[in-house]
Amino acid sequence: MTTTYSTGVATDRIATERQTLAGRIDALPSSAGLWRFITLLALGGFFELYDLFETGYISAGLVAAGVFHTGTAGVFGIADQAAFASATFLGLFVGASLLTPYADRFGRRLTFMCALAWYGAFSLLMAFQHSAEMIILCRFLVGIGLGVELVTIDTYLSEWVPAHLRSRAFAFSFFIQFLSVPTVALMSWWLVPQTLLGLEGWRWVVIAGALCSLVIWFIRKNLPESARWLAQQGRHQDAHRVLSEMEKRCGIAPGDDFSQRDAAAQLPKKGRFSEIWAPAYRQRTLMLVVMNFFQAIGFFGFGNWLPALLSGKGATVTHSLLYAFFITLAYPLGSLICSRYADRLENKWQIVFSSLMTVVFGTLFALTSNPLLMVVCGFLITYSNAWLTFSYHAYQTEIFPTHIRARAVGFCYSFSRLSTAFSSILIGLILQYAGSQGVIVFIVLSMLMVMLSVGIYGPKTRGLDLENI
Repeated sequence: MTTTYSTGVATDRIATERQTLAGRIDALPSSAGLWRFITLLALGGFFELYDLFETGYISAGLVAAGVFHTGTAGVFGIADQAAFASATFLGLFVGASLLTPYADRFGRRLTFMCALAWYGAFSLLMAFQHSAEMIILCRFLVGIGLGVELVTIDTYLSEWVPAHLRSRAFAFSFFIQFLSVPTVALMSWWLVPQTLLGLEGWRWVVIAGALCSLVIWFIRKNLPESARWLAQQGRHQDAHRVLSEMEKRCGIAPGDDFSQRDAAAQLPKKGRFSEIWAPAYRQRTLMLVVMNFFQAIGFFGFGNWLPALLSGKGATVTHSLLYAFFITLAYPLGSLICSRYADRLENKWQIVFSSLMTVVFGTLFALTSNPLLMVVCGFLITYSNAWLTFSYHAYQTEIFPTHIRARAVGFCYSFSRLSTAFSSILIGLILQYAGSQGVIVFIVLSMLMVMLSVGIYGPKTRGLDLENI
């Protein structure tokens, strides 16, 4: 009798919850349909990371081809490799800070589709340039598209995934995205030293990313708009329609049409930049600005400069690229392993613990010169970075409301791109004058700042609806 009564109460509770937009989204089961949807979305991010990490891997080919020059012989009086990396992240800064608000205005789907097409077109154009100036300019334009793409994907994913699967979904999404890192490492190791059909190998690495991204554009063009965004815009029937389609895709019957008094529909249709500094969000904004600024130094300082760091510790160019390939396997493996327990721990503490791991293994990496230990420590640093990445990408999309989510996340996230633009030059100078150990010390200090900012000021989000955080 008790069991029957309890089951009836549970059924009534679920039915009641499914009368709201948030309740219907949170009732979506962990089904093959939902994970296929997440995979399609993650494929766009695959090329964002492919492109970011190719910066470090194709630079040697650009130097060997005589396009890039080292030291003061570079275009801007610095090494062209540093200018190339800085142009990428300045473009990312412009895209994330200035253009992501369009995702709040015109929708998540339209924005990330335009951004992916932009990236593919300018990547393809860059592959056929012959001067350092034009390659660096194209790289800046590519960065603008990428800056919009990943922020919009994060926003879109957080709005479609039920609360109990949010962290796990981000972990799985980054497993797909991080497959790009060993992919570009292996392709660079194979192609960069060669010339095929009259084109240097570095050009083929760029062409492959550009063409594949355009293929993914066609595969993803039928993805639905965010139901939360549609409701917030007053498009209630459209929101009900796309949510019903998602419920069918997940193997459950469509829920009731939610009321126009639903919480998601009561948000303003347009957000203002000043709202991210309102008392309710000011501390969150400042915390994320500090976290993003310093985590990027740790993440890209190690990832983009990995071959150079290994070479600086005595490895040959060929060996450093091969070692880097094995180390980068930790990016997808780390995300896949973490996806098994991602929803069992607060995202803020996952950020803190993963940063602590980078501090510990980064210190050991700086102290060793043994090739095996370098690869092991590098693998564990990379594992930590993978854990950190999906945790903070999930976290920063959770703590702002729908009508300003893309704007707020884009603004905070842009500081990671700004810091990387300048730290790329700074790391080059540190590597020149203080060696690999100096770079690792710089990275370790940056990760300590991440731990302190999030550990002290970050709110808890585990298991909460986006409307209630």
